[in-house]
Amino acid sequence: MSKRMSALRAKVDKTRVYPVDEAIALVKETSGVKFDASIEVHANLGIDPKKGEQQIRATVVLPHGTGKSKTIAAFVGAEKEKEAKEAGADFVYGEEEIKKIKDTSKIEFEVAVTTPDMMPKLASIAKVLGPKGLMPSPKTETVGPNIKKMIEELKKGKITFKNDDTSNIHQIIGKVSFTNDALKENYLAFVGALNKAKPATQKGTYIKTLVITASMGPSIKIAEK
Repeated sequence: MSKRMSALRAKVDKTRVYPVDEAIALVKETSGVKFDASIEVHANLGIDPKKGEQQIRATVVLPHGTGKSKTIAAFVGAEKEKEAKEAGADFVYGEEEIKKIKDTSKIEFEVAVTTPDMMPKLASIAKVLGPKGLMPSPKTETVGPNIKKMIEELKKGKITFKNDDTSNIHQIIGKVSFTNDALKENYLAFVGALNKAKPATQKGTYIKTLVITASMGPSIKIAEK
């Protein structure tokens, strides 16, 4: 580890859980890279990831976005194409494009939205979209009649988060260049949504630890609010 990184790590007291304002100021101060690093929150949860009903999968609109706009594909019928384009979809796909994806397995987008009538048509590319986590689903609010609303919310900073096999959730909440207030509002929105997603069958402490970190920076334990 470089002297610089060691010096940055030395600024963080590993035994402390920092109040939100202090943790956010410290995470920006200890970002050890020259580029505009992403800031992530890692939540360790007291869930059993093997139990289906304790899986966490939820959405939240971060008031200030993540600092990175996602490429959106809208799978729609001809009558919704104009609406999808005007709402800001990067790609507007119909049956021809679905066939192309099936044949080539080539994907140029990071999130897909669709209307309920198109879902049966997407079944033919479920094997391509599914493993990449791109299959639209009512759970992630990416299937619905209001295509305009879905696209606009995603462009504004709507995110989907889910737990991994080790009961952790990793979520980007912004960048070092964000103001402290913007990061705080995004952080509180995420933690609020996380609490709301608590499974009914979960026992004991739900959120065990929350850690905030910048890319390559040290981990800082942060209070819930």
